[in-house]
Amino acid sequence: MINLKLPESETRAVFLGGNMNHHTYKPSGVCSVKIDFDIDDDKKLHNVVFTGGCNGNLKAIGRLVEGKDASEIASVLKGNICGNRGTSCADQFSKAIESVMQ
Repeated sequence: MINLKLPESETRAVFLGGNMNHHTYKPSGVCSVKIDFDIDDDKKLHNVVFTGGCNGNLKAIGRLVEGKDASEIASVLKGNICGNRGTSCADQFSKAIESVMQ
């Protein structure tokens, strides 16, 4: 894994082996408007980026889930709610993962 310096002065791990499948998900009922992520051949998450929403918290989620098992992360995040919305950006990410793991 190599950390690259991005224009926004952030680092992101880059996966350099095997195949990577990129996914974009449009969440609903939350402040985030888009979730981009990659899943490798071993079903591990990489390069999770939320567009919109609570910037610091969503960057933290991306860092915390980097290289982790996609199904496990979906299970942990599923059902997390924000306020009275009945969902959250984390819950929407679990739905995104589940939609591509079927």
